[in-house]
Amino acid sequence: MAFMVSDELLGTFVPIVVYWAYSGLYVVLDGKAMDNYRLHTRAEEDVKNIVSKATVVKGVLIQQAFQIVVSLSLFAIISDDSSQTVKPQPCLLVMVMQFMVAMVVMDTWQYFIHRYMHLNKFLYKHVHSKHHTLVVPYAFGALYNHPLEGLLLDTVGGALSFLVSGMTPRTGIFFFSFATIKTVDDHCGLWLPGNILHVFFSNNSAYHDVHHQLYGSKYNFSQPFFVMWDKILGTYMPYSLETRKEGGFEARPIKKD
Repeated sequence: MAFMVSDELLGTFVPIVVYWAYSGLYVVLDGKAMDNYRLHTRAEEDVKNIVSKATVVKGVLIQQAFQIVVSLSLFAIISDDSSQTVKPQPCLLVMVMQFMVAMVVMDTWQYFIHRYMHLNKFLYKHVHSKHHTLVVPYAFGALYNHPLEGLLLDTVGGALSFLVSGMTPRTGIFFFSFATIKTVDDHCGLWLPGNILHVFFSNNSAYHDVHHQLYGSKYNFSQPFFVMWDKILGTYMPYSLETRKEGGFEARPIKKD
């Protein structure tokens, strides 16, 4: 008898595997040769980040545990109790449209929740500031945040994207895996040549790095795909990518009027 795993289970666990596999790739590659592509020096990372990497790993695992519970609960609620394991997939054009709708929904939700967590002093101090203890972001710290933030921003945002777009659980496997890769890449702290994600998305590692700095905390709230809400609502901070003398790059803000 063949071992069958439902799309719902794959959609829950594959993005988590992708998170650790993709961020782990950055860890493996993190040698001296990568210093030429860093947005911050190693010394800055050691001095500015006030939380240990072991704590970050623990925090991400806690969030992913919440994510698993919510995801499985959502699939249980929307299940039609059919004996059919795999729901029929729509045509490619429909799936592409579902991807686009899901990206816009996720970006919209995350922009407004993320921005409010900066504007509300209580929420920033007791919730969102945990994520900003990583002043110098790195790949496997992408989902390091307070469990409440993880629930509201990522888990609920993902559930809304899935429901509004109308995608099937199988399409969700690909969408959430892609969203995971994009989020990890935005926090990797590197500006790598030939990064195909930078070709299609202005929201990238340098753009998000600006937000993690003190001067950018009121700007560049958009994540993880587009920058449209920042531009529409005046929170977009442009930047220039400069080469540092000691190697690597620096995302320098272009002063706003």
